[in-house]
Amino acid sequence: MTVAPPAPVTVPERAGSAPDGTPVHRWVLERAGVRVRVLTYGGILQSVEVPDRDGALANVVLGFDDVVGYVDCPSPYFGALIGRYANRIAGGTFTLDGRTYRLPRNNGPNCLHGGERGFDKRVWDAEPAADGHGVRLSLVSPDGEEGFPGRLEVSATYSLDAAGSLRIDYRAVTDAPTVVNLTNHSYWNLGGAGSGRAGGHVLRIAAGHLTPLDGDSVPTGAPAPVGGTRFDFREPREVGSGYDHNFVLEQGCSAGAASVVAAELYDPASGRLLTVTTTEPGIQLYTGDGFDAGPFGPCEGIALETQHFPDSPNRPDFPSTVLRPGEEFTSVTTYGFSTAG
Repeated sequence: MTVAPPAPVTVPERAGSAPDGTPVHRWVLERAGVRVRVLTYGGILQSVEVPDRDGALANVVLGFDDVVGYVDCPSPYFGALIGRYANRIAGGTFTLDGRTYRLPRNNGPNCLHGGERGFDKRVWDAEPAADGHGVRLSLVSPDGEEGFPGRLEVSATYSLDAAGSLRIDYRAVTDAPTVVNLTNHSYWNLGGAGSGRAGGHVLRIAAGHLTPLDGDSVPTGAPAPVGGTRFDFREPREVGSGYDHNFVLEQGCSAGAASVVAAELYDPASGRLLTVTTTEPGIQLYTGDGFDAGPFGPCEGIALETQHFPDSPNRPDFPSTVLRPGEEFTSVTTYGFSTAG
């Protein structure tokens, strides 16, 4: 008798409610020894279970057991999909086609991660991905939401490939000119969530430049070389702490560059190795120095947010984040899991 293998995507289960009472569901993806849980609230990557060098599974992203934990967390964005605009827009304002748009200033003088109610606080619609190995999340952001122009239709598909790599495919279309910058805001601890500080992880970033910042974490000028500074991760070394910076990836921005490695993060204790590939031109390294989120203390997780650069709508010298009617925004980021040592 032949026994059918388990379904790669489980039937979604009720996982609680959003603050407005909207039901939230959890989707579970399993393939090649990797198990991933995704919430429709915020498109949150709730857990990613992968084996260590001895085959023991552990969840390697920081998160909470229920929706309430995410809603009440004083340090938001854990595992969430970020939009319309990931990172900062200086002064909460930008001009497009001669018209100035004013956004919420929810990070000092700046607009951060889409404003007061970004995509991380929305309940996304969900359906099985076309290939049967993932979940496709979607939402509509109406014209004027958080000050951004245009009705934006967005989707993000989480899927596991045959090797157990986690892939996120982002897509968006608009009915009026707008700006778009999407990412996932997971905090990685390859020793396992709750295992302590991740500062001893070893990191390599394929970036020879970064965007220098002012005191409000807004780029001050053209990308600067990392050579001879603490920002040089071109060769693997311990991460440490004190980072919340955008690195300019060497492969640039190309829809065909998804197979190019942007970063590698390694935990010597467990042997787990995370490999990040992306089509995006930048990656934000954030070591979580300042968060105090219930069970997690400073530097217990490392965010590697693939993205366009901060404040690009105000910086014509940066890769453009403008999306116009008739165009489609596409972006791919993949997280590969393996062991070494």
